[in-house]
Amino acid sequence: MARKRLSMRKIREVLRLGYDLKLSARQIAKSCNVARSTVSDYLFRARNAGLSWPLPVELDDTALESLLYPPAAQDIPQGKRQMLPVQYLHKELKRKGVTLQLLWYEYKENHPEGYQYSQFCELYRRWASKLDLSLRQQHRAGEKLFVDYAGDTIPLINPQTGEVTQAQLFIAVLGASNYTFVEASHSQELPCWINSHIHAYEYFGGVAEITVPDNLKSGVSKACRYEPEINPTYHDMAQHYGTSIIPARPARPKDKAKAEAGVLMAQRWILAALRNRTFFSLAELNQAIREKLTLLNNRKFQKLDTSRAELFKTIEKPALKPLPAQPYEFAHWKKATVNIDYHIEYERHCYSVPYQLVKEQVELRVTASIIEVLFKNKRVASHRRSYRKGGFTTDKAHRPKSHQKYLEWTPSRIIRWAGENGPHTRELVAKIIESKPHPEQGYRSCLGIIRLAKKYSPQRLEAACRRALRIKAFSYKSINSILKNRLDQQALPFEEPAPTKTVSHHNIRGSGYYH
Repeated sequence: MARKRLSMRKIREVLRLGYDLKLSARQIAKSCNVARSTVSDYLFRARNAGLSWPLPVELDDTALESLLYPPAAQDIPQGKRQMLPVQYLHKELKRKGVTLQLLWYEYKENHPEGYQYSQFCELYRRWASKLDLSLRQQHRAGEKLFVDYAGDTIPLINPQTGEVTQAQLFIAVLGASNYTFVEASHSQELPCWINSHIHAYEYFGGVAEITVPDNLKSGVSKACRYEPEINPTYHDMAQHYGTSIIPARPARPKDKAKAEAGVLMAQRWILAALRNRTFFSLAELNQAIREKLTLLNNRKFQKLDTSRAELFKTIEKPALKPLPAQPYEFAHWKKATVNIDYHIEYERHCYSVPYQLVKEQVELRVTASIIEVLFKNKRVASHRRSYRKGGFTTDKAHRPKSHQKYLEWTPSRIIRWAGENGPHTRELVAKIIESKPHPEQGYRSCLGIIRLAKKYSPQRLEAACRRALRIKAFSYKSINSILKNRLDQQALPFEEPAPTKTVSHHNIRGSGYYH
């Protein structure tokens, strides 16, 4: 760092004390409260300039400074000291790994008599300080993508019903080029949020290293300044595209200044431009937005002789990561506990997992076609998704070879346990297990039936099982309904009342009297 010059008044005092009073450099330094080396430097410069004391009256501060600090390399021709265009420097600094020092080395190779490094940097920074703050930020090409929703919405009219809904405006801005993507969606919910990201990546034809969202609930499950919790689906999408999610800090709009500026530009050049138009579908609205977006990206900056589209093509697009072979398929995430029948349930359909995970908590990743089961972030099972309620999807490889070794529950034990309540309960449980392709698929229903004895009573459960066997209703729901509606306390269907005992008395004539 260059040493700061003293004021001209103090420099004159140094010369006076040195030439007039003949003080030593140590004494002058102590008197003027400056370093001794500084005093020696000024006295040395004065001797080289041929100065003596008293200084000439006509020698003002400017003239004295020029004598003490003559212009460096003043005999170098002007053509050899030309400066590179600062716009070129500003553009090159956006490339990954490019620094001012590297640019200066390249400059000196072509201009050996050119500016030294400190002056080279000073000239560029002096120019850059006149730019807007958003342009002065040094975002590397391909480094960051800023995403957010605009505060304003666009009305959509249903042509059949006339109902008016408000379309949300999603905005994505690349950091280095300010190249912008805008899309309307029905809401800010997670599916729309994910789809807009996918469309933005496809629009750019690549993916930035970092995606910077606001703390929207769809993207950030729990906002925190230091450790925000990312939504599992959003994180899953980021892994698919090879980008990382770094949310802006809460209440720190400067963290996503590019997105804020993009929102402002979208409101001015897209929303305002479409204010007098009426839209009846989302596709129609997005077509109009795309036309205005092209004009926005091709419009030149006010202080740079280039446009967003030009910067994107030259510096940003080559630095983006390539898109994956297939676009991301939206997936729901849910936690579940493996039942004793080594199945988990999703939307009333059961899927098998390895039997070793019984009673463990797993994560489900569910798409429209596939359901995956993960344990400790490792996939342990995958099934084609079924929409059949009450059904089972079982992989034979998930079944245990020996329940005696790995599980305490077996068909015989469940039947024996049910028999402790009564013979009808035992028979019903056996019927349920026999009716399943695999006995384990009936465990859950059987256990539910046995546990009803705690809510009602063993006697009522036995009566309910007797009725269920008579009407062939072999399910937990049937038993629960019988008990809930007290049908177990009524006579069984197709059953005659028990005959009463005939009373013998001399006043009763009997049936033979009437023959």
